[in-house]
Amino acid sequence: MKKNLIFDADDTLWENNVLFEKATDAFIDFLAHPSLARDEIRHRLEEIERANVPRYGYGVDAFQRSLTDCLTALRPGEPPSAADLATLGTVCDPIRAHAVELIEGVVETLQELSTRHQLFLLTKGDHTHQAAKIEASGLADLFADAVVVPEKETAVYHGFVSERSLDATDTWMIGNSPKSDIQPALQAGLGAVLVPHPMTWALEFADVPRTHERFREVTPFTALVEYF
Repeated sequence: MKKNLIFDADDTLWENNVLFEKATDAFIDFLAHPSLARDEIRHRLEEIERANVPRYGYGVDAFQRSLTDCLTALRPGEPPSAADLATLGTVCDPIRAHAVELIEGVVETLQELSTRHQLFLLTKGDHTHQAAKIEASGLADLFADAVVVPEKETAVYHGFVSERSLDATDTWMIGNSPKSDIQPALQAGLGAVLVPHPMTWALEFADVPRTHERFREVTPFTALVEYF
């Protein structure tokens, strides 16, 4: 039976968080804090990001703001200089390059699935940045629609299926994030497939509803052709 398959993008179709992790490592090297361990600095940065996301959203600009806030917090009494800010910009430049590294098997899997199902893309973040990555990926033509939203919440999934007259019982969300791809999709009446990624962002962690009748976990990505 034909299904509606909605795909997440970052760390589901292409690598993303690895770029932010590399930028974080470069930031920690630059900070060279005299007493805090690397894990302690990472934890502080995550706290700042968690506080900043509701105000500034996602993407590289919000991330650079969080780096600036972290630098300010961990160097009390020493506001970031122009040179500091320039360095943080340089740290984030590889993320801004919009280079897209597709995850192994994604192209072939999407091509096969598109012969028997209707495919969509639903991703969150900065619209300009995400749209550029979608374009650079070369995957856009495989999707009936590609949408960028500020946040992926239950209401967003309700709206997505309603606006396209999709039957929720025949619609599945596929992604790597329990928080954004799995929990709210199930709450909206969709099925949800977790495709784990080893570099999933810490802020996307959440409990996985393994006993839910419409939850599945599939790995690797290529195994989706066996399920759908």
